[in-house]
Amino acid sequence: MRLYSYRFGCLLALACFLSVTWIKSIPSEGESTVLPDMRTLYERLLVAEKLGGQVSRDLSSILEQLRNMSRAPNITQPTRNAATTISTTKETVTQLMGDSGRQTFLVPNIYLYMPHLRQHPDSLVPNVVLGQGRRGVSMVLGIPTVKREKESYLVNTLSSLLYSLTVSQRQDVLIIVFVAEVDSDYVGSVAETIRKNFPKESQSGLLEVVSPSQYYYPDFTSLKETFGDSKDRVKWRTKQNLDFSFLMLYAQDKGTFYTQLEDDVVAKADYYNAMKTFATQEASKQWLFLEFSQLGFIGKMFRTRDLPMIAEFFLMFHRDKPIDWLLDHILWVKVCNPEKNAKDCNEQKALLKQRYKPSLFQHVGLHSSLTGKLQYLKDKDFGKQTLYRAHRNPAAELSSSLKHYQQHSLNRAYKGEDFLWALTPIKGDYILFNFTQPIHVSEYLFRSGNIETSGDKFYNTTLEVLPSNALAQDKVATGSYPPHKEPNKGFVMIGAFENGVAAGEIEEALQPISALRLVVHSDSDVWALLSEILIKV
Repeated sequence: MRLYSYRFGCLLALACFLSVTWIKSIPSEGESTVLPDMRTLYERLLVAEKLGGQVSRDLSSILEQLRNMSRAPNITQPTRNAATTISTTKETVTQLMGDSGRQTFLVPNIYLYMPHLRQHPDSLVPNVVLGQGRRGVSMVLGIPTVKREKESYLVNTLSSLLYSLTVSQRQDVLIIVFVAEVDSDYVGSVAETIRKNFPKESQSGLLEVVSPSQYYYPDFTSLKETFGDSKDRVKWRTKQNLDFSFLMLYAQDKGTFYTQLEDDVVAKADYYNAMKTFATQEASKQWLFLEFSQLGFIGKMFRTRDLPMIAEFFLMFHRDKPIDWLLDHILWVKVCNPEKNAKDCNEQKALLKQRYKPSLFQHVGLHSSLTGKLQYLKDKDFGKQTLYRAHRNPAAELSSSLKHYQQHSLNRAYKGEDFLWALTPIKGDYILFNFTQPIHVSEYLFRSGNIETSGDKFYNTTLEVLPSNALAQDKVATGSYPPHKEPNKGFVMIGAFENGVAAGEIEEALQPISALRLVVHSDSDVWALLSEILIKV
């Protein structure tokens, strides 16, 4: 840098010397020409002054650029149809999201911690396999998943999270499944499984499936074995740090709060309301995260505005320690005074994390994503799961062709004392609610499956009512109802089970109702469980 300054200084001095020499070389032509020559000399000095000022400004600008270059390397990488310049703090990475347009998200200076990414322009471009670009929600749930040699728990985890969400809640949540693999066939198979099991949630944008670029992960063979961990475990925990960081950076502009989950958990039925209410109550406090489970990184909620800082810390030390240790180190860095004792440090850290009890998420996976590892961890604060929901229903005589298992009968389920658990339904099976007197039903809800047995649902099953008034019966008899409401022995179809739930209102023309029944239209492959029966009058 001093060499540059010396060269420009010499250049400026040479310019001044030449100007003076040129002025002195003007020949004298006597007294009669002195005045014009003085005027010409004055004009030339003005020009020289302007040139000198411009040179000075240019020199200052160049020196400032040199100072900037000495502070940080000027790294520029091209992306698709654009250039991405890496600064010393943050840079914008442009990503494509199918036909929905281009999207950008801010990431920390990841190239300093993962220099191999410089070699590939698209190394930080997320592969959005499934999604509608949903934004502006209150709650974002992040679920990293990997290929497991044993059992996959992902579908059950998603079923648990979606089970009790209302229509309005489904519009205020985004669930991001991050498939932390570079095998495109496997990533596609996961997306197809989710699309098949949750078609409405996929179509609405409630569920997203993303994966990293094939160039995102570094070479793991050079990792050092630390803390007595084997090479495989060091690789596993290092990759987990990178997976969580990528997912956080992807989710940072999607909503207000971000909660980290895993692909082998179950949630309590009312987790959404509990989490949102607690986050609102604690909004005025300076917490870094809220805890809805005491296990590892499960159920940790962050403000999305804090995610870039957290992810950068993880990336900075991704080779060194496990993810939950690094999270604790962030707290230490923020509030612990090295001159005070451990007790004071723990008290200060406790102010940055607020614990909710009872826990809302429970770890259920036995086989860890680390090959050969069995995971027996259970959250003792989770308590017992709610397997059914009770309601006060109108008096009715009940009958069914289904055979119930043990004490899980229809009568007990209708009274709110248990759930109905029936052996495999076949075509023509039914459940009949024959009211003791005609009633006006304002709304109905039948929910099949529960948090522990989410697959035992009613499939291809309709809901039908028997009107009691003469006008409605005449319409039924003459076939006046639309084709999708074809009558059967006086009954009119008003709805069907979709993803295990039948819910809605009954039109006034059919009121009052004498009876209501569920009818199975095809043989099922699984048992059927009714965890909620609501007939509201």
